[in-house]
Amino acid sequence: MSQTENGPATPMGSKDIERSPMVFQSRERDSERLTRKPLGWWDRSKILLVLLGSWTVLLWALLARVPTLPLGIAAQRTAISHSWLLVLAGLEVIRQIHYFVSERSARYHQFWTKRVFGGLNRRTSKMNQWNRYRLGRAVKVLFFLVILDLVLAKIFNLPPAIALFQLPVLLFQAMPFILQLVFAFFFVIFQFVGLFWFLSRGGSEIILPDDMDVRFSDVKGQDNVLAKVKQTMLFLEKPEAIEEKGGKVPKGILLWGPPGTGKTMMAKAVAGETSKPFLFVDPGAFIQMFMGVGVLKVKALFRKARKLALRYGGMILFFDEADSLGNRGIAVGGRGQGPFDRTPLTRPGSVGQHVCNGISYLAPATRDFLRQRVVQVEEQGPKRDGIIAGFGGMGGGGMGVLPALLSELDGMEKPRGFFNRQIRRALGMKPKQPPKYRILTMMATNLPEALDPALLRPGRIDRMYKVGYPSKNGRIDTYRKYLGKVSHVITEDEIDRIATITPYYGGAQIEDLVNAALIHAIEDGRDTVEWKDMVKAKQLLDLGPPEDVEYIERERHAVAVHEACHAVVAYRVRHHLTIDIATIEKGGDYLGMVASIPPEDQFTRWRSEYEADIMVSLASLIGERIFFAGDSSSGVSGDLESATLIATMMEGYWGMGSTVASHGVTKEIGIGGGGKPGKGGEGKQEKDFLESSLGYRIEGKLAEVLERTKQLVEENRHAVLAVAHALEANKTVTGEDLEAVIEGRPGPLIDGRMYHTPEFVATAEAYHAAAVEAHKQYSRPSMPLPVLRPRELEPEPASAQASPATEAGAPDGGGEDRPGGDGPWKRPGA
Repeated sequence: MSQTENGPATPMGSKDIERSPMVFQSRERDSERLTRKPLGWWDRSKILLVLLGSWTVLLWALLARVPTLPLGIAAQRTAISHSWLLVLAGLEVIRQIHYFVSERSARYHQFWTKRVFGGLNRRTSKMNQWNRYRLGRAVKVLFFLVILDLVLAKIFNLPPAIALFQLPVLLFQAMPFILQLVFAFFFVIFQFVGLFWFLSRGGSEIILPDDMDVRFSDVKGQDNVLAKVKQTMLFLEKPEAIEEKGGKVPKGILLWGPPGTGKTMMAKAVAGETSKPFLFVDPGAFIQMFMGVGVLKVKALFRKARKLALRYGGMILFFDEADSLGNRGIAVGGRGQGPFDRTPLTRPGSVGQHVCNGISYLAPATRDFLRQRVVQVEEQGPKRDGIIAGFGGMGGGGMGVLPALLSELDGMEKPRGFFNRQIRRALGMKPKQPPKYRILTMMATNLPEALDPALLRPGRIDRMYKVGYPSKNGRIDTYRKYLGKVSHVITEDEIDRIATITPYYGGAQIEDLVNAALIHAIEDGRDTVEWKDMVKAKQLLDLGPPEDVEYIERERHAVAVHEACHAVVAYRVRHHLTIDIATIEKGGDYLGMVASIPPEDQFTRWRSEYEADIMVSLASLIGERIFFAGDSSSGVSGDLESATLIATMMEGYWGMGSTVASHGVTKEIGIGGGGKPGKGGEGKQEKDFLESSLGYRIEGKLAEVLERTKQLVEENRHAVLAVAHALEANKTVTGEDLEAVIEGRPGPLIDGRMYHTPEFVATAEAYHAAAVEAHKQYSRPSMPLPVLRPRELEPEPASAQASPATEAGAPDGGGEDRPGGDGPWKRPGA
């Protein structure tokens, strides 16, 4: 068999037949036909066959009743008694003849479609559409009654004129059965209505005027936002002030920002200040098991809100945690907020050991950026077991709740009430328009990106205010507020200091810190809060309780030197940040940390600041090499990753290196050694990167900064050992005490002058040498940690107070203080 180009297969050896190519032709429209479309034989005969079959059945029934009746007479009687069948058959024959002629005569078809039926359509089209609809429905009802009358007349053997009046009699006889069906139907409906009515109750609480004692004066640290909210409240209390001038009262306010910044407190203040009722909506009120219950809750909620608005001339509707109602599902990362977020830069457990929290001492902006870069790398990799996990979903606003809420917030305003809509219209009166429901909707959320855009458009939510972390002045006012509720001896300078070192604290965190300080004072047997209580409370809230473990001596010293290098280099070169706290107490996934905070708000970053960040990151590596004879630990892995990422961005993206070109462009188009993503194996991409000029520039930048860091650490060897001893003695040291140790001046809890004596230098070097030797031999140091003791406190009785180091929280691991000796240092057991 062979296959022709445009036709089916033909037998081998047969003569080729030329065929025209197949061309698709569009089907002709009915409006383009001059004749009627031909019908098939079944469409022509089906009605006649039904009528013939009906007549045959009737004839068969007659013959069955009178078997002796001849067929001809039976056919004649059937035709006479059921003549309507013959009439219908005749009409069907005429219709088919009409169709047959229309299929073959264009003139005949055009006459009937355009002149007869077309003229009728033109005449009826002049009638009102509504009148045509009502007239057509009346004709259909009349036709149905005629058919029913004929059927009843046949059943009861009555004249058609009176057969229809038998219908009420039949209905009355069937009334008991009908009532049973109606009762069963409404009983089932009543159960469902009662169940859904019960489930739709609750979820909101009305706070009437004067029921709330919170006022605007109780909200601290959010003066700008509070001023805008007060303005909106003024228009709600006196709407004519703006409506008489052609404006309108804002209908919605969204308060968004981090948790604990005072969003709910501000809403409570609104409830306390206003003379309007305040309707508080439970965040989980619309999360229901049955579909549709949430929609009923929304309807009931706004029905209650409209009644309150009419009664009091306005009302406030507050949704707390609005993201549970109006979200569509987003990916939520595991990044924390604030300066004490201790999430490691690398994946936890990826290398099998604890590392230094190398990201904690970076600037907050740098910290957030580095985590974002790691998240992007993790999501592009083969696994997603990194530091961030995402989830998606419909959220609590599903199953019609969100559309119902959107409709109620700014839906079509229509006349309400049965009497207003039905009775007045039946009497020919126009329904009354709805009144102005002055409902102010307030929402609070810490996930504004999860809200539906339709919810945030003007007309629903007109104002969106960020309730962020308060400024320093706001934090000072907040501390004064909560300290005023307890007995304390905190001075104004100390309030200023605590406000400075808590830059990411909101109202809730400040209240918790003051409460924790009071608890610490009570545990210490005092009723008055002191400065050391505030410091201890801050350490507890920021770092959490330390793990109940103790380092062996040589490892404790190594961790202290590691963190001391970070602290000293940060103090010397990084002036845009202030050291907040340093610790060697073991946490969940870190051995120690040095955290810094910005002393003032700053929105731009400079090359010198990034280089200082790199120096602080590399200080641990070069410090371990210097102090431990070239050895270094795996704890610097996080520090190196931080330094490499910053150097990469400086050299390849930010124009802070030796070239100007952006590596983002070269990587996208695959030049400059960057390599386009997805080409080649993982090893090849790594090789291309390392062999590229960018890789060499990054390594050169790190080597240059490493050399400067080495010189700085060597010049500050004494300061490193001093800070290391302070960490070993106290475990956790504040930033002010670290500065005091480095500069040799008195600090709030540690007297740094004791670290700048010849005796300290000699003793510290001796102890460090013993620790290094123990590190090499995997043994204990040959001498214990020396205990520092001021000269003026030397002659003390046995019941004297503990040393300043012990007062600051020093452990007893270094041995007990013993009287005797003239110097500021005393070695236990000497």
